[in-house]
Amino acid sequence: MLLGALALAVGFALLPAVTPARGLEAAAAARPYLMSPAARTLSTVAILAVWAFYCGWLWSGGRRTLPMKTWRLVLQTAGGGSPGLARALARFLACWAGPTLAIGGFVAAEPTAHGGWAAALLAFNYVWGAFDPDRQFLQDRIAGTRLLLEARPPS
Repeated sequence: MLLGALALAVGFALLPAVTPARGLEAAAAARPYLMSPAARTLSTVAILAVWAFYCGWLWSGGRRTLPMKTWRLVLQTAGGGSPGLARALARFLACWAGPTLAIGGFVAAEPTAHGGWAAALLAFNYVWGAFDPDRQFLQDRIAGTRLLLEARPPS
């Protein structure tokens, strides 16, 4: 939900840059989804960059995202230290393996009218954890990190 909120904030901030030029206002009013390919690319790159910054910053240096704090999760390297920015960004990029496979599967299967089955590939990163010998998700295996429960303070 936090990433969705970030995407909305970036989208609103980019509105002046992606709004159709004069003369296209009538077309844009009739079809509000009308955006040039350059505007769509700008929006996508900006949202992904903000998400990468958010995840990279909060997964590195011992910091945690709000859900990690709520569920008392800690991200550590295999050696037990805090991941650096490069490792956190590698983990962020690895998180996109499932969605990338789903898009590729959809493109490959759509001509046969079975493209909907590609949605199952969205869970690839997480299903991986059920079969991994150390119970790590794919992004943690690739980045050399692991999610652990925070130790409770002694009572």
